[in-house]
Amino acid sequence: MASLTVPAPPCLKRPLHVPHRHMFGPGPSNTPDRILQAGAKPVIGHMHPETFEIMNDIKSGIQYMFQTQNKVTFAVSGTGHTAMECAIFNAVEPGESVLSTVNGIWGERAADVFERIGATVNTIVAPPGGFFSLDEIEQALSKYRPALLFVTHGESSTGVLHPLDGLGPLCHKYDCLLLVDSVAAMGGAPLHMDKQGKIDILYTGSQKVLNVPPGSAPISFSERACQKIFNRKTKPVSFFLDLSWLANYWGCDDKPARVYHHTGPVTAFYSLREGLAMLAEEGLENSWKRHESVAEYFHAELESMGLKPFVKEKKARLPTVTTIVAPHGYDWKEITTYIMKTHNLEISGGLGPSVGLVLRVGLMGCNSTKANVDLVLTALKDALKHCHKSKV
Repeated sequence: MASLTVPAPPCLKRPLHVPHRHMFGPGPSNTPDRILQAGAKPVIGHMHPETFEIMNDIKSGIQYMFQTQNKVTFAVSGTGHTAMECAIFNAVEPGESVLSTVNGIWGERAADVFERIGATVNTIVAPPGGFFSLDEIEQALSKYRPALLFVTHGESSTGVLHPLDGLGPLCHKYDCLLLVDSVAAMGGAPLHMDKQGKIDILYTGSQKVLNVPPGSAPISFSERACQKIFNRKTKPVSFFLDLSWLANYWGCDDKPARVYHHTGPVTAFYSLREGLAMLAEEGLENSWKRHESVAEYFHAELESMGLKPFVKEKKARLPTVTTIVAPHGYDWKEITTYIMKTHNLEISGGLGPSVGLVLRVGLMGCNSTKANVDLVLTALKDALKHCHKSKV
């Protein structure tokens, strides 16, 4: 037998070391010990009855978080990107017209995914920090007659909380599905999937307000969405994300038995269940109020420092991720690097269309406290004092 040509890497002979940091960027957020301990419980089979019971608890928790009674509600194995693709791959067929509202990177990403599956992609574009009125959206719906409208509820690249009221009735009027990305806003800003706008497909991620490690993505489909999806002319492009299989694995259909589809990430299920339990214990409305109160305190203190929130309209400011106008004369990369090195604290620069325009601070879930705002403010003041400022 030939000897090995690739030796065991020396790096793997060293113990794993992961530093503790204040995760105050746009995500992932810090994970409480209670959730970490839940994820460390023993691995059991992904088809064991105990796992199914945990999955049922997760479904109930997501229905509470989303404020929906949708039967087809579960968690995709993957990050928020996976949920986006699950929604699009199932709800849209090649050649169908779609409309993506683009006011940041996530509308751009959705348009990219639509294009990859052969949809006819239409967009309306708002400048960074902006959003769309109902009139603007209705004009586009009337013009393009899409099968689906994509809207980002919490645009983490620009810090915008997009209004949702009225969108559902508009989509019913023009006979299209409403798909909402609430990865950055869910749990931190009010949203009622069933009552507020009759949203057809809604998804989020685990690593934001829930404070759960990345890797699971709650999603829900209305009966109207399921009717379209389960009567497709073509199979979804992804077997892994095929809703008919996923709905069965999660016990969302009326079939008597669950059939193997993929090996569910059981320890991620433990963590997600615990994060949902913590949200239920605090109360959804209490979480909304806390995030709003902390964000208002943060914005007021920033302005007292002479810094400006990037989103001008207060009602459109995302309470979970604050965008700050990049201080004039400073290199934003130097600021974020200095704060990480000196204060062991992560904040971020812009993303996509907001690169170079903003600093982004995420205070989500357990991180959303006035004490953490004060930590960020102290770090910012220190950075502005020590980082190079151009005289130009």
